Amino acid sequence: MKIDVLYSKIHRATVTDADLNYEGSVSIDPALLKKAKMFLNQKVDIVNCNNGARFSTYIIEGKKGEVCLNGAAARLVQRGDKVIIIAYAQIDIANAKTHEPTVVFVDDKNKFKEIRKEKKH
Repeated sequence: MKIDVLYSKIHRATVTDADLNYEGSVSIDPALLKKAKMFLNQKVDIVNCNNGARFSTYIIEGKKGEVCLNGAAARLVQRGDKVIIIAYAQIDIANAKTHEPTVVFVDDKNKFKEIRKEKKH
């Protein structure tokens, strides 16, 4: 049996822009994608810490420091909002207790600060 678990997240990134006229997705700094072990076109959930909105989209490559919500998702954020970008993976249930997701922390300009492992309970 497989279950969905947290694979990786970028914690409290700052929205740099919201482009309603773009076709859709979230543009993310390539360096952050690499640190978070995320992939272009990967499905992610976005949680807006400012207004509580939670929605799904997919990743496209952005510019340095960029976290831009595009298309319809642009209506759910404002420039300056703090968001959590969450990726999940399916793993065998037998591996769930030992799985360690990657958590990337950034500063207010989306510059990498540190990687931490999620605490196990």
